[in-house]
Amino acid sequence: MTQQKAAERYLEAAALLPPRLREAAERLCQADQARAEELRLRAGRPMTATFPEGERPVPGATEAVTCKDLELVLEIATHASVHTAQAQLSNGFFTVDGGHRIGICGSGVMQDGQVRNLRQISSLAIRVAREVPGVARLILDRLWRDDMLQSTLVVSPPGGGKTTLLRDLIRSVSDGDGCPALRVGLADERGEVAAMCNGVPQLTVGSHTDIMSGCPKEKALLMLLRGLNPQVLAADEITAPEDCAALELAANCGVVLLCTAHGIGLEDLNTRPLYRGLLGRQIFRRLVVIRREGLARRYQVTELC
Repeated sequence: MTQQKAAERYLEAAALLPPRLREAAERLCQADQARAEELRLRAGRPMTATFPEGERPVPGATEAVTCKDLELVLEIATHASVHTAQAQLSNGFFTVDGGHRIGICGSGVMQDGQVRNLRQISSLAIRVAREVPGVARLILDRLWRDDMLQSTLVVSPPGGGKTTLLRDLIRSVSDGDGCPALRVGLADERGEVAAMCNGVPQLTVGSHTDIMSGCPKEKALLMLLRGLNPQVLAADEITAPEDCAALELAANCGVVLLCTAHGIGLEDLNTRPLYRGLLGRQIFRRLVVIRREGLARRYQVTELC
């Protein structure tokens, strides 16, 4: 992605801010706009931006963020219909047009042991959605064996670039970029991978990709498997036993899997029962670990079986 395009994506995210904060955010130089990963708003503190090297103040944003500012962000992001995002709010985040994601902190409203709503919002994190076309080429050739794509799990800590790499892997496989083109079914529960709008993906996920968004991953995976005849199924952030059950069923049907998970490496995954089970049953054949080294990202591919 060019610096100009990356800066444009940042400005899309900054447009979610109320005017006084937006003006400060837009005053960043284009180089910083292109590098900014998040805008963070905390009640009672000035707005900051997150960069690869860390979090720092936004020049000109010296006044403390108010609770009204936080409420205005949600009003802008939901087009004055906060109630329509209620289900996502209860998860602590929601995805907006363009694939940008807003993380939310506040006081939880509990019902039947579940978080049903968040009120008294105290902080927001606006994550800038960006594409990096071509990043998959760094590893794609190592994900094949005997002319067959191998099921692959991409792992990194939060904000490490999992979704960005997954998106470009899907695009590459779907378009046949350096490999045979395959039909891909994408379970995009939060809308971060493809950013669907009026049925059309706003981010590039390939010409042979079918997308199910806005419903739980395990249901979307099974619907895609049964109705769209995919050769590859993709899902971002596997977190629940139900996700794993759907993936195992798909693997037993001969479908290749491309998925992501939070983690720091193979040893870390093996300490957690959810992933230890997937790895033990050899659902995935390749593991891609993303690590930051300074301002750069490094991609380590391990053959699991």
